[in-house]
Amino acid sequence: MENGTRTSKWNFKENEKLVSVSGLTVRSVLNKLMSGVDPADTRPVIPLGHGDPSAFPCFRTTPVAEDAISDAVRSAKFNGYSSTVGILPARRAVAEYLSQDLPYKLSPDDVYLTIGCNQAIEVLLNALARPNANILLPTPGFPYYEAWAGFSHLEMRHFNLLPEKEWEVDLNMVESLADENTVAIVIINPGNPCGNVYTDQHLKKVAEMARKLRILVIADEVYAHLTFGSKPFVPMGIFGSISPVITLGSISKRWIVPGWRLGWLVTNDPNGILKEHGVIDSITGYLNISSDPATFIQGAIPQILQKTKDDFFSKIVNMLREDANIVYDRIKDIPCITCPSKPEGSMFVMVKLLLDLLEDIEDDLDFCDKLAKEESLIILPGVAVGLKNWLRITFACEPSSLEDGFQRLNAFYQRHAKKQ
Repeated sequence: MENGTRTSKWNFKENEKLVSVSGLTVRSVLNKLMSGVDPADTRPVIPLGHGDPSAFPCFRTTPVAEDAISDAVRSAKFNGYSSTVGILPARRAVAEYLSQDLPYKLSPDDVYLTIGCNQAIEVLLNALARPNANILLPTPGFPYYEAWAGFSHLEMRHFNLLPEKEWEVDLNMVESLADENTVAIVIINPGNPCGNVYTDQHLKKVAEMARKLRILVIADEVYAHLTFGSKPFVPMGIFGSISPVITLGSISKRWIVPGWRLGWLVTNDPNGILKEHGVIDSITGYLNISSDPATFIQGAIPQILQKTKDDFFSKIVNMLREDANIVYDRIKDIPCITCPSKPEGSMFVMVKLLLDLLEDIEDDLDFCDKLAKEESLIILPGVAVGLKNWLRITFACEPSSLEDGFQRLNAFYQRHAKKQ
């Protein structure tokens, strides 16, 4: 005893579930890589591992968005609490914005505002969780789905995306994995981490498969409209009459403001199936015990969505196209990586790591760890997104930084190349 207390044992300890699932996130892997950068290297760190281009001057948001935030704050109308589902003018604006691309009109009641898209994932997966339930997740994919599925005790079943078919969903595998306890399938389009864009024909097949399996489609469209190849962006919601679709999105990527943390969860369900089966009540129930996005950002949303001009969006897409071209060309110059298809959307590309051409690299994690230490270059190992011995490269940055990054990557390859 010391000062009247027991020193050998206390009644609290770590939450083992939380400790285990937090290691699944992109952020945790990137933090570990950043901690390994050599402080003696005077070169700037080149961040090709995360999806936040706001650090680069060429990717600044529009003044329309900045003015909208300022106007909302100065109005003094948005200093109080929000309703748990979001303030009505903001929900109405999101409904109108998304309805432009749909064959039917969304209502504000279809829209639930969240603290970025990550909270939308948290809300939905917790709302769907029940004993013995399982969810179908893509490989490769976005690891926050695994983290929240694990935390909410949803069994995870992984289906493959097919690199030889521009990362299309392996629908035969989806059908073989599903059973009477499957609740949903996750589709990320435009693709993170693959940079793919799905055609309307492929998305319709996914919706038809979901109807056959009696499951809902979770459509992660945080990179909506960031497409720069031959395929336009097609929202999954247009197939909501085939199978219920819940769309997750945000202003983070299209407006280059991930730190503003304003996202949404939207039900595309003209047949009313989600309400009939209690999913709507579960979503609102979770939001009632959760947090809301900052009210002044909600207050700015109508102005942001309605007044941003097309030339801003065109500028962003053109820069991403230029960056994607640079990356695709530079990959060809480095023998130890290969790219199955040119990225056409989002801010990422997946490349396969050819370990047999490298002398002292164990796997993709070892590759990225040594790359950070030796070249101050951060690339995400594929294992972080479910595909071991691949790499996810982010290309949303200044073209000069991208060129510098690939010069460092080539120098790293030359240093570690297997001797002939």
